[in-house]
Amino acid sequence: MAVDELQAIIQRCQILEEADFKGEDFNLFQVAGQKCLEDGYAAQLLEVIKNEKNKVIVKNMGWNLISPLVRCIFMYKQEDDKREHCLKILDQLAQLCNPKELFLGLLEQIEQTSGEQVCQTVMLLLQPLQTVLLKLQNKKAYSVGLSLAMIMNQLTPLPVPYTKQQIQEDKLGLCQCCNAVVDFAKPFVNEVVKNMEKSSECNDMELKEELLKFCMKSLNYPLLTAQLEQLEGIEEHPFRHFATEIVDILWDIGELIPLMFLHHKGKSPHWQNQEFADIERKNSADSLACLSYLIFVQNFGIDCFPMVFSPSYLLQCNMTHIEVLLKRTEESTLSKGLDLFESCLLRMEDNSLLHQYLEFRDFIDVPQDLVKVMTLCPIEHLRKKSLNILQLFIDKFDAEGKYTLFRCLLKTSNHAGVEGYIIKNIKDQVHLSLTKACDNIWFKGHHLISLLDLALLLPEGAETDLLQNSDRIMASLNLLRYLVIKDCESDNQTGVWTMLAKIEQNFLKPLHVGLNMSKAHYEAEIKNKKENRREAHSSNTVCSVTVSGEKMPAMTTEMQLQVLHSALFTFDLIESVLARVEELIEVKIKAVMDE
Repeated sequence: MAVDELQAIIQRCQILEEADFKGEDFNLFQVAGQKCLEDGYAAQLLEVIKNEKNKVIVKNMGWNLISPLVRCIFMYKQEDDKREHCLKILDQLAQLCNPKELFLGLLEQIEQTSGEQVCQTVMLLLQPLQTVLLKLQNKKAYSVGLSLAMIMNQLTPLPVPYTKQQIQEDKLGLCQCCNAVVDFAKPFVNEVVKNMEKSSECNDMELKEELLKFCMKSLNYPLLTAQLEQLEGIEEHPFRHFATEIVDILWDIGELIPLMFLHHKGKSPHWQNQEFADIERKNSADSLACLSYLIFVQNFGIDCFPMVFSPSYLLQCNMTHIEVLLKRTEESTLSKGLDLFESCLLRMEDNSLLHQYLEFRDFIDVPQDLVKVMTLCPIEHLRKKSLNILQLFIDKFDAEGKYTLFRCLLKTSNHAGVEGYIIKNIKDQVHLSLTKACDNIWFKGHHLISLLDLALLLPEGAETDLLQNSDRIMASLNLLRYLVIKDCESDNQTGVWTMLAKIEQNFLKPLHVGLNMSKAHYEAEIKNKKENRREAHSSNTVCSVTVSGEKMPAMTTEMQLQVLHSALFTFDLIESVLARVEELIEVKIKAVMDE
């Protein structure tokens, strides 16, 4: 029945001129063709389409069959003959239909797909879409760009497989689809390369620009969040292959080096809406940061890279990208920032980075971002790695650079643990300056005095929370103890003896007062808890504790007492070191007076 209806419409249209086809004819052809497909007459429909007499009809009306054709292909099983017939019909339509009409029909089908069928639909339609685009004469660059943008926009909402198991399963087909899209783009890349060898015609420049946009989009998604380390058991990592292909395209169209060093972003659209402009700028920054990671960490395209740049210049070029990545919170992206920073630093020799680099804003901002990762990131291995990288960064600077960086971090970190770590580094640098033959003026004399003003003080005087600041206080006391032991008052190389009265006023005396107040407070709390425990019906009385707005597990009275005793132990430890420092100062002063 359906085939008869189709044949009747075909016979009527065969006697008409192309210009005489009416809207009614298009609708009847679409309905009859759709019915043939749905009733299982795909083989008969294929014969109708292949018939040379129907060439003009198919050219004008065939594109209307795309939507029902796609539905039927997904309806039939892989081994079904009817599915095979549908695929052949799709191939015939790509060859015979009006390219412009079929192009719009294919794009509409891609746009309408969603969810789990996105990758299947895209992979099904890539080949006919490529065939049609290669036939287009007018607005070819625009059409290629529109196709790639539409495809990437449909893929972007899909979650990127991250673990080894997810990549192997490729549940939604994203890994396979991304590599299929690259293959789809290759003929257009080759066209640009050929024309670049001849000349730079306007249309070819437009096509090149569209391919550049596609690469930038691909760097942002899926590569920015993808797991790109080589995984055991996966012979050809799909995202590593995809990344290699994207870098190769950028190299082929002559954009890889300009992107890396000139921060050329192509023809960015001029947005009247500031919000759109900000989104465009952010996406571009993310893409360039991912590209740097691919080149300098994963070594994709490194063979094409000119080996004429100094390690310090490469670090300078990458600091903007490192900052972009470190500001992200996703593990996959944040780890890329740490890896890129580490890779750039490992190329350099210790003490080789000139202090003048700290005049660049990024060289101040990035260590501050690193501190945030160290103190706020919930992922332990990233916190540990960021601490190691901070030390690596410190080690690369010359003496003045280290001095300036220490001052900056002491003023901006706002974290006792970080401040304690920096003060320990100051002690190490003072040790080197006192024991080495080289004359390091930055960790002696008046320069060091200026640094000690920041290191040897209590942030809020006697009212400082000693428990919260215990790391910093212990580091400061250890620094002061070292200075008193190593530097004689008669030599006074470090200047510590010159500012001893100031240290006592700003650090030692307030610390004594604070310790007395804190110990008295905690001892009273312990006494109070013990009395409450005796009055309570059981020792399992609990209290709730809130930290940073999150409710912690309930604590029994015994647990509370344990915490309070631990605090007292910390105060005793600080007090013993403080007593030792004051004893050393007294002994040194007495020895000088005796002499």
